[in-house]
Amino acid sequence: MTPIFARAACVLALSSLALLPGCVGAVVGAGAMAGTAAMEERGIEGAADDTVIRARINELWSASDERMWRKVGLQVHSGRALLTGHVDAPEMRTEAVRLAWQAKGVREVINEIQIADGTGVGGFARDTFVSTELKAKLLFDSKISSINYSIETVAGVVYLIGIAQSQEELDRVTNYARNLEYVKKVVSYVTIKKPEPPKPSS
Repeated sequence: MTPIFARAACVLALSSLALLPGCVGAVVGAGAMAGTAAMEERGIEGAADDTVIRARINELWSASDERMWRKVGLQVHSGRALLTGHVDAPEMRTEAVRLAWQAKGVREVINEIQIADGTGVGGFARDTFVSTELKAKLLFDSKISSINYSIETVAGVVYLIGIAQSQEELDRVTNYARNLEYVKKVVSYVTIKKPEPPKPSS
């Protein structure tokens, strides 16, 4: 096992403990997740780094205010932290952003945290439905590399972050999101993959 793969497996195993019963389940889950990470544009090492960053941010939030950890959604991709969700007061939103910047490895903090408006359980269920349906549509579209996208939906607003293979692919993803029921707006923080430089002629 290479050092990079070992590092990724360890990190992903730790993140799987809460979801899988027993040590064997954690190891199997980590192996599957590491294999998935290898297929992403950011690679195993990049995915492992983002997992560590996410854990650092969550730890900072939990130590500051346990409600922050529960209320603020977090996606980390290539060192870019996308913060979503609803909080009760502007002060909590400001503090969540400040603490996210303190986590080692963070290159950018994207603040999309909203102040709670009383949408309640029904609104959360609709948002979950939107995210789940969009992920399924991307998964079954052979023209989209769905593994490179992370999705969060808050109060009918779909937030996208990740790496698109091309503008055409990103347009397909965005159109899927816009045409889903309950979606009010789509906000994209997806970057376009840079084309590989031409190989020097022999």
